Amino acid sequence: MTAHIAAIGTALPPAVEQNTLWDLHFRELLDGSRVAERIFASAGVRRRHAVVSPLDLDVSASTTGERMLFYNAAAEPLGRKAVTTALERAGLHPADVGQLTVVSCTGYTAPGLDVQLAASLGLAPDAQRLQIGHMGCYAALPALATVADYVSVHRKPAVLLCLELTSLHVQPSTTDVQQIVSHALFGDAATALVVQPDEGRLEVVATSAVTDPSTADHMTWTVTDHGFRMTLSPHVPEVLGKHVRHAVERLLAEHDLTVPDVRGWAVHPGGPRIVDTVGHELGLPAEALEPSRHVLRENGNCSSATVLMVLDELLRGPALRPGDPVVAMAFGPGLTLYVTLLRAR
Repeated sequence: MTAHIAAIGTALPPAVEQNTLWDLHFRELLDGSRVAERIFASAGVRRRHAVVSPLDLDVSASTTGERMLFYNAAAEPLGRKAVTTALERAGLHPADVGQLTVVSCTGYTAPGLDVQLAASLGLAPDAQRLQIGHMGCYAALPALATVADYVSVHRKPAVLLCLELTSLHVQPSTTDVQQIVSHALFGDAATALVVQPDEGRLEVVATSAVTDPSTADHMTWTVTDHGFRMTLSPHVPEVLGKHVRHAVERLLAEHDLTVPDVRGWAVHPGGPRIVDTVGHELGLPAEALEPSRHVLRENGNCSSATVLMVLDELLRGPALRPGDPVVAMAFGPGLTLYVTLLRAR
């Protein structure tokens, strides 16, 4: 019994250019800091998308409650658009969906986004729902494993939605480098996958994880009175470098594969140095990671949605043939690394 990714749909709020964000907003807030300007210029980001652009409304002084009101207003229509697009591409109707899983670490409401979407999409009353929160950038891959398990057991289509509105968590102006990096990297997106039994574009083969709790303070996502505050240590790429090759080789070996056998790489672009580190440790050619760099350039780091956007970009290319192995990889708090093996159909 197998589960397959049949279709992917992404919905994005309005775009804002990285240079414009710096020139018209952050430059003045950061007193024209040359260090901050270099961080923005070297983030690998050309444009991002935001439900609340700081050029229109600066929410940095807003309370967490006020930010959750923004989330509640923006998340459902954006998520509905992503799910509707994915279902249409799969040739399915909402009533066909047996399970809806929603991933988000950037907002909370009850009834949750899963309940709101079940109503607005017109899911069957007995459709199962699952809400996954606060896992961060890697959450799409354990969520995909869970959705694939449901599909394999119940033989019904399911939908995975990763929706992150990071723009709601802009922090008050600071010279802290970690906060400047966060302000230079993150964007908003909603990406949905349709997973169904027996047929689709990518078979979900297996998933594995590595967590290094000794570096738990390297990446955090803390609820404060003024939104959710991220810490992002410059040592994150070094820690990932210690684990990534062993994690990938271990999963591949379980399926009689090696790194050179892999024909597609969907690596979460947490930042340019992270992508560089993965490429170096695995000995990958530059073109293997171009889908990740493209998503980073055009969207920024959209937390859990990002690796699914990279998968979509990979599938748009001509490189994959039936049977080709594909590896998806994402990283986040813990410090955690998730690796998923897929196979093109």
